[in-house]
Amino acid sequence: MTTPTPVPDPPPLDPAGHPLGDALSALLPDLSVGALLGFATGAAIRYVGRVALIGLGVLFITLQLLAYFELISVNWLRVQAITEPWLRQGTEQGGAWLTRLLTANLPFAGAFTAGLLLGLRIRV
Repeated sequence: MTTPTPVPDPPPLDPAGHPLGDALSALLPDLSVGALLGFATGAAIRYVGRVALIGLGVLFITLQLLAYFELISVNWLRVQAITEPWLRQGTEQGGAWLTRLLTANLPFAGAFTAGLLLGLRIRV
């Protein structure tokens, strides 16, 4: 019978022991998880966004058909006056939220953003 030979340990990621290599190896889990979650979020936003836009388009076509046949009358200026404050508030708060997200946990946020952009561009 032969005795099994021991498997040598893999070499360290940074054999010279540089601080930069140690820092990068410590951040690797955050970067990979951030990129994966960003990619998944981007793909989900793209899918849900398509469904929402299709629903909004069908609603608009339905309203226009009903208005064409004079079954309803839509006051579009009133619709604009009602929705404009919501859209403006969402833009202002969304920008502040995005800034907080990107500066709170820099390695994770950077990988998340890169993954998000890739997820938004993927064709599913």
